[in-house]
Amino acid sequence: MHSSTPAASAAPAAPQAPRRRRALAPLEPVGARARWLLGVGFFVLFVAVWGFFTLGGFVSPTFLASPVTMVKEAVLLFTEFNFSHDIGMTVWRVFGGFVLATIVAVPLGIAMGTWKSVEAFFEPFVSFCRYLPASAFIPLLILWAGIGETQKLLVIFIGSVFQITLMVAVTVGSARRDLVEAAYTLGANSRGIVLRVLIPGAAPGIAETLRLVLGWAWTYVIVAELIGSSSGIGHMITDSQALLNTGQIIFGIIVIGVIGLISDFAFKALNRRLFAWSTI
Repeated sequence: MHSSTPAASAAPAAPQAPRRRRALAPLEPVGARARWLLGVGFFVLFVAVWGFFTLGGFVSPTFLASPVTMVKEAVLLFTEFNFSHDIGMTVWRVFGGFVLATIVAVPLGIAMGTWKSVEAFFEPFVSFCRYLPASAFIPLLILWAGIGETQKLLVIFIGSVFQITLMVAVTVGSARRDLVEAAYTLGANSRGIVLRVLIPGAAPGIAETLRLVLGWAWTYVIVAELIGSSSGIGHMITDSQALLNTGQIIFGIIVIGVIGLISDFAFKALNRRLFAWSTI
């Protein structure tokens, strides 16, 4: 009997996996530094393209101001037109209406997610109202509350409260059943299930819901400030439109985006700090 040689007994080599470019691999995470550079790079590219078409004379200044013109108009707004006051009023309206909506919507959403009878009672009405644009209520709100701050807060409240309610209800209602059963096994009652299982488990999702809806609230405030307002970023944009001042209009839009981005980052940082355990 012939003994097998090492070459014959060796198993065939496994085919080598093709090397992939990790930066372009699906679902491949991006480092913090690369993410920051890519994000800033897009803004730089956007401004470069904007400047190319406006400063190069390809677009009329009547329709689109150049970045240089926008900066000049921004300085003018702050030095001569007290734009900081408009910014403060808009921020107050957004957070005022949003906080009012949160106070109402979060407890109602928790109740709907916890008790199916409550959900059956409220869900059809809340779902119906969720599809109604907040701007459709402005004529009624002006009749009921005038054109003061109450009307503007109510526009943001109506635009936010139904969205928050349903999203919170879904978050609470999707709690893990095994945790609920384990709590019952350990002797928890219905109140303990709500306070020690459902609410803590849903808290990170509720916080994320509030972060998302806060972004939507910024769209409602401009609608609220377009009618019967003497202050705010939306009021400034309307006045600038009448004067065909696209530099001020663009700057107002950018200010809204910057404030919204700052509030979004702040919300994310707060959520990570409060619910660090949710990522474990």
